[in-house]
Amino acid sequence: MIATTENQLKTELTLHDSSQSPLKIPVLTLNLTKKDEEIIECRLTFSVSPKLYKQIDKEALFNLKPEARNSATKKFLTKPDIQIETTLKPDLLSQLQKHATNNDEATTYLLNLNQEEPENPLLSTESWLALSVTQQQQSGEIGYRTLWSYVSPTAIAQASTSKEDISKAIVNFFTDWAEINLSARTQKAASEMLEGVNSLVSELSELDTSAIAQEIETGSQAIPKRGQIYQQMVKFFKKDDWFFVPLEEQPVLQMSFQGDSGKWTCYARAREQQRQFLFYSVCSVNAPENKLADVAEFISRANYGMAVGNFELDFNDGEIRYKTSIDVDGNQLNFDFIRSLVYTNVMMMDQYLPGIMSVIQGEMEAEEAILRVEG
Repeated sequence: MIATTENQLKTELTLHDSSQSPLKIPVLTLNLTKKDEEIIECRLTFSVSPKLYKQIDKEALFNLKPEARNSATKKFLTKPDIQIETTLKPDLLSQLQKHATNNDEATTYLLNLNQEEPENPLLSTESWLALSVTQQQQSGEIGYRTLWSYVSPTAIAQASTSKEDISKAIVNFFTDWAEINLSARTQKAASEMLEGVNSLVSELSELDTSAIAQEIETGSQAIPKRGQIYQQMVKFFKKDDWFFVPLEEQPVLQMSFQGDSGKWTCYARAREQQRQFLFYSVCSVNAPENKLADVAEFISRANYGMAVGNFELDFNDGEIRYKTSIDVDGNQLNFDFIRSLVYTNVMMMDQYLPGIMSVIQGEMEAEEAILRVEG
């Protein structure tokens, strides 16, 4: 029988990094998961200031290595605090088991170590694997997850999960990574990411991930045979060195783009019957219900005078996107045509994104934001 218990804490732990420098963290919760009488997982959730998080991020404390994240570093605000959920490395659970059988005992043991054995491995940042990093902002919660939130480190180390389940979890992690981080990414970057994942898993287990890597690479590169427009856009994005994911059962490629103002998801769509090619940049933040009217005004002002493309707003969910499209006549959809539509699109989103965000966050009225964007 597996059971998880949680302790709400209002205390501070002092951990240390690899150089033995102290790191004080306010612990919010401690969770123990037990199978029968054996502790199979211990989680700590704590909050840190954005300033302290910068140090954690820079030094990759709590094993926050780039290859372990399903997203590049988020643009966290200077407040409020950032919440980090971690799990203890499996090989240290036996040490905890010797001194604790429940949450209260585990909490007491860690606090006593703080006073009596400050250099104990249980108090090292390297002994804890970050699962997620989040911050609550006005527009909603932002952040990222790590590989260990997809597949339990304990499951890998003890082989308590089947190879098929582990494989599926790693594939899901990589798929999410690809969807979020496709901007300015190449096949080389994807291969490097796979090598990093392989290294992380190998630290805990002798599991052979070569088959998993092959499955991921095959899946991400499999291009369904579709119409002429679809094949032309696939050819363009390959030649222009974009990393993309074909959507199942749709003539659509998903990718993302990193501009000066932020990162967002893009979609390239072929409409064979209508002989059309469309490209969308989708804003990473939806307009909240109380800002729909303001964002609609901003978009109307932005669209006035647009020569190529236009902004669109979905009043149902607040999605904001920029669309460029072309009616394809004969063989005119060549590399230069697609390039013009794609880069015009992302440049417009990059230009207007700061204005969109300032309206959503209530920093400016729509008219003022447009004046600021358009100079």
